[in-house]
Amino acid sequence: MADAVLRQALDRAVDLARRGPARDPNPRVGCVLLAPDGSVVAEGAHRGAGTPHAETAALAAAGDAARGATAVVTLEPCTHHGRTPPCATALVEAGVSAVVYAVPDVTAAGGGAQVLAAGGVDVRREPHPGAEDLVADWARAACLGRPHVTWKIASTLDGRVAAADGTSRWITSPQARSAAHTLRSRVGAVLVGTGTAHADDPGLTARDDDGMLAPDQPLRVVVGTRDLPVGSQLAAAVAAVADAAAGRRPADHDADDPRPGEVVHLRTHDPAEVLADLRARGVHGVLLEGGPTLGGAFWRAGLVDELLVHLAPALLGAGPHAIPDLGIGTIADAARLELVEVTTLGPDLQLRLRPTTPAQED
Repeated sequence: MADAVLRQALDRAVDLARRGPARDPNPRVGCVLLAPDGSVVAEGAHRGAGTPHAETAALAAAGDAARGATAVVTLEPCTHHGRTPPCATALVEAGVSAVVYAVPDVTAAGGGAQVLAAGGVDVRREPHPGAEDLVADWARAACLGRPHVTWKIASTLDGRVAAADGTSRWITSPQARSAAHTLRSRVGAVLVGTGTAHADDPGLTARDDDGMLAPDQPLRVVVGTRDLPVGSQLAAAVAAVADAAAGRRPADHDADDPRPGEVVHLRTHDPAEVLADLRARGVHGVLLEGGPTLGGAFWRAGLVDELLVHLAPALLGAGPHAIPDLGIGTIADAARLELVEVTTLGPDLQLRLRPTTPAQED
């Protein structure tokens, strides 16, 4: 089959995969079945945990026409038995002649391709950047066994996150804040502590430069045992969800318009417990936007995978530090970081860093 036809089918499979939920325990996957002449036999997409996988959905739509077809899939067909049967086995049993997939399944270690080849199916990988982007967060979380954690810090050159009087808006430029909103729209959850919820009354929504809600919104998470401030944006969001669930408030939004993400209050100070809860909710990537207390707790627990620092060309000389006490007493024990990327955001610098030593220093 011509490479151009397969590439077009992969493009379509990626479009189908995007219809699946971004926040789900399973990856987003799309599948297109092609007849030997290159025409489309059937399509399928995974709609979320507990629903048929993309391949089985396409096979069900194709029926007997699947025999001899080529399955074009964004992710290597799975081999595990869960709430749905293994897709690799289903494809063999359906009699497809070939499978072309874009991204290897990190949880299968090539097992899907092996099952297909053993069943007489011609297997080939055709990389596709769009397919890789779709499953990047899921793949990282699958390897870690928990959501990937990015600690975002916005500070002055002398490492202050607020002035001596507590004011902190705005340390960084509009360009840096715009980038932060874009990042929010790409992660599964944004986390703050109850201290930040009380001090700043954040909304934690992702918005465009015009202040409008972005199409993709993160789960908004508050960590800590204190109640949310009465009348705050996050408390109002929790109350609205409760009212709607109880039927006390009718839905008055357009289904096509974006809505702020759900608010979850996790009454714990244990970072591992937080990540376990979020993983169960299908979150693959977490953005820590709280103050030094929250970030420091995750760092000391060894649960920070990346730091994103927005550094403003400003000096305060006093005020809260961006980094709390990490329990490091000598330079030999300094937490070393790998500088991955440096970019400019207006007048500010954005530093992307990764720990090169275990974050657990206690």
